Amino acid sequence: MVEILGESLPIVLLVVGVILAVAEAIAPGAHLIVLGVALIVAGLAGLVLGQFIGGVVLSAVLAMLVLLIGGVALFAYRELDLYGGKGTARTSDSDSLKGRTGRVTERVTPTSGEIKLESGGFNPHYAARSFDSEIPEGEEVIVVDPGGGNVVRVEALGAIEDQIDRELARGREPEEAVDAVDPAGERETEYETG
Repeated sequence: MVEILGESLPIVLLVVGVILAVAEAIAPGAHLIVLGVALIVAGLAGLVLGQFIGGVVLSAVLAMLVLLIGGVALFAYRELDLYGGKGTARTSDSDSLKGRTGRVTERVTPTSGEIKLESGGFNPHYAARSFDSEIPEGEEVIVVDPGGGNVVRVEALGAIEDQIDRELARGREPEEAVDAVDPAGERETEYETG
């Protein structure tokens, strides 16, 4: 039994590696390619080395190869950014959605709606809810509460006013003219600012 397993182990590793590589092609970003590459290389090496060594020794060598090649493949996957877009293809948690902006694709109300987030990943469309008002299609929005699922709470960017906006608005208020007479009897105009 050990002899049969030793002879077929490289083929099993090769087949499982190819299956994992195909699965990665179907569902990218799942890191299946790391293990798939390690198993494919170990399987091919096992087919060559199987002619010279066998049994338990071959199994030990293949196990070490899987670990070594897996480490190299993981390094390449993470550090060399083989998929491109350093970090853009990675899935992020719902908390990272807070503060992201997008556009309304289907009118958003407190009970229904949909938005498309800028740089929203593989599927940038999210179900969205407003807090109390209706946000029309095409309006730019910001995620206020990511909610933890695929439904986010949003507000229209035009409706958000912060301290800086209030200060800028106060600076734009027209100055009130106050007429004053100087001691020489000439009329001069002073400006009061609020």
